[in-house]
Amino acid sequence: MIKIRNATFRQLQVFETIAKYGSITAAAEALHLTQPTLSIQLKKLTTIVGIPLFEQIGKRIYLTEVGRELLETCQSVFETLSAFEMTVADLKGIKKGSLRLSGVTTAEYFAPRILGSFCKKYPGINVTLEVTNRQRILQRLEQNLDDIYIVGQAPTETHIHRTPFLANPLVVLASPSHPLADKKNIPIEALTNENFIMREPGCGTYSSIDRLVTEQHFQFKSSMGLGSNEAIKQAVIGGLGISMLSIYALTHELKNKELVVLDVQGFPIEDQWYLCYPKGKQLSVVARMFYNYMLSEGRTLTLKSLSNFKIHSHDD
Repeated sequence: MIKIRNATFRQLQVFETIAKYGSITAAAEALHLTQPTLSIQLKKLTTIVGIPLFEQIGKRIYLTEVGRELLETCQSVFETLSAFEMTVADLKGIKKGSLRLSGVTTAEYFAPRILGSFCKKYPGINVTLEVTNRQRILQRLEQNLDDIYIVGQAPTETHIHRTPFLANPLVVLASPSHPLADKKNIPIEALTNENFIMREPGCGTYSSIDRLVTEQHFQFKSSMGLGSNEAIKQAVIGGLGISMLSIYALTHELKNKELVVLDVQGFPIEDQWYLCYPKGKQLSVVARMFYNYMLSEGRTLTLKSLSNFKIHSHDD
């Protein structure tokens, strides 16, 4: 019979961090400890459990079945302790704790603004934000690495809790010198003669474009795939073609008149931003506070950032 109560909190923290990064080296850097120290703590914990917690394949280590069970237990313990810390802080009249967020790349255009306001209101909360592509966000969501995930086109799996947070208008953008820049009520068929610049497959915007092309039964003259919103914007500014992006990604360029939004029939496409986390996950007090903040003050703050930009809209 194992005596997991003999395990120290530090050993569980080391184990959880190694599981998170899949590497003792990366975990050592994250915890600001030496690799030998981590290896010793992991060995002691493995001895207590009596069964290997990891297996090594190549240079990467993976959780065993018992390791996955222990990870779920660790996460539950840490979340409970986080809630307890917040309860104590509330009783003292202080808001403290940590918050881990992940968001798709376009979220970087509005999430930091919300976080800035949130952190000013609750200066005792330590916030980390991971911004990456949609595929990686979905992987992090499945692995329960963060508290809340900000995505467009929320995953449809039944084990994911998703709440619509904000409208995400997708617009067609072009250089101000483009022949269609001053046209009104442009038929979508007119875009078939255009070079189209799009994000990489797997990206949320790519999925929207693919769905549009399928539903409208048309093709662009040619297309180019680029790996970031910034690369796409620079390509459009340089006259290489047109594209479709979230309006939130364009506020700087529209303000400086480097780009224009084309007045195309059927646009903008009204997508949504969602706040997601696994069903059954008990949000910490801090995470719940941020979740509610996003749905109220965060939503209002984000909408204000678009108040100076007119977006054309047509009835279908």
